[in-house]
Amino acid sequence: MGGQFFRALLLAATAREVFASCAHGTFLQPRAEADGAVPISTFGYTGRIGPLNWAALDAANSACSIGTRQSPIDMVQGVFTMVAASDLTIDIPDFAEGTEFENLGTTIEVIAKGGTLAFSGKSFALQQFHFHLPSEHLDNGTSQAMEMHMVWQSEAQEIAVIGVYIDVVDGAAAVTSVAEPTPVERRGRFMRGQEPALQRRQNGTAVAAGTPTVLLETIFSVADAIATPGTKVTTPPLIMSEVVNLIKAGNFQAYSGSLTTPPCSEGVNWFVSTSKLGISAANFNKVRDIIGFNSRFPQNSPGQPNLLMVASTFAVLGASI
Repeated sequence: MGGQFFRALLLAATAREVFASCAHGTFLQPRAEADGAVPISTFGYTGRIGPLNWAALDAANSACSIGTRQSPIDMVQGVFTMVAASDLTIDIPDFAEGTEFENLGTTIEVIAKGGTLAFSGKSFALQQFHFHLPSEHLDNGTSQAMEMHMVWQSEAQEIAVIGVYIDVVDGAAAVTSVAEPTPVERRGRFMRGQEPALQRRQNGTAVAAGTPTVLLETIFSVADAIATPGTKVTTPPLIMSEVVNLIKAGNFQAYSGSLTTPPCSEGVNWFVSTSKLGISAANFNKVRDIIGFNSRFPQNSPGQPNLLMVASTFAVLGASI
């Protein structure tokens, strides 16, 4: 116990303060932790370092206040294109030996050990996935308990993010045998926006909505070890196929947006899943105590003026009256 506490203090003391953002591990912020240090973010979500002032923290963050395709947004009809899961190829191996789980100060992040995403003739490699509380995107005006962001990068230095909502649920994952829907039934559900009716389908079985996702329960079982920003721990083995199968059972709401953290770079390919993950109340409370609050406020619809520019314009007009 004492050794673990000393190690946490040592890592925290040697942590680097940087803009540890949603792009951590990509070309925008390459991972450089050979010295064992975990970067700690210098931005935040409240006060002077919060989203309203991100652009003033660094000249590189100008898109946060003037960009016109900023994320997150409210996922309502007209702002996204519905993409069938079959249009994306997602392959993530199980992390049989576990992987590093870090506290960046503004989020907790799992480092990926492989994974590919392919769409429109482009291939992306999974870099990491991290968590926001509450959700950053709104589901037709409604905030969700949490949101997981899976961050991918192509060789051409393009970024794609798969966002998955997380609900607080109770009970164990109950597997129920169901009949696999016919292609006609699936197409009908897709066109009506009702697919998936179940969280996951595989070999004629399904896990109904309202059950904890084993992957999340496994990851967060060791979250106490990284309660201090700048610390990290190795997770137990992670069965990634569970989440891959779950999101493949749904569809994606796609749009071109931005990073949801500084530098708010645009041109990010967003795919918000219609499937949802589940987290137990106990683990939600544990994660909330560590993360606190780390969601950027919803931005204007893609292509519309930045809300900070809109507010500034009205402020100027009001002052001149």
